Amino acid sequence: MVHVTHVASVTNVNLHQRPKFVKDPMQKSFICVHMSCWMWHAGLVSNIENLVADWLPLPDLAEALDVSIKKVHSLLDERSVLAVRVGARNIRSVPADFVLDGQLVESLKGTISVLKDSGFEDEELLVWLFTADESLPGTPMAALRAGRKTEIRRRAQALSW
Repeated sequence: MVHVTHVASVTNVNLHQRPKFVKDPMQKSFICVHMSCWMWHAGLVSNIENLVADWLPLPDLAEALDVSIKKVHSLLDERSVLAVRVGARNIRSVPADFVLDGQLVESLKGTISVLKDSGFEDEELLVWLFTADESLPGTPMAALRAGRKTEIRRRAQALSW
């Protein structure tokens, strides 16, 4: 189970600036070192599972997309979609919001590429996609689902600077 430090309750910290997550060797968790304030922040530790409402295990994703499980593994290898281990049984799953009308959200693969090129790890990437941003409004993932990929990609590219 992966835990991510959530800093939403801290004033003057913009979650959509590039945070850096450091693995805590004593626990299966991450500590956020926020780059804009150059200080350690313990914040509220929240589980990544709490940021994402619904998860699809890989076989369920294959069914939702009407493809074979082998194709799902190809999508993972191509970085078209991300999977993390969640739940009590530690099953590889993807956020259900990645699927829209029986297909992967069209702009997801490119957005993942931009964020990976900016140095994001899978867990950081999911935190960024599913953390609400008042200026959007909503989450970057909700904006992608609404077809606003240009705005989200611009924000993602700005994170690497």
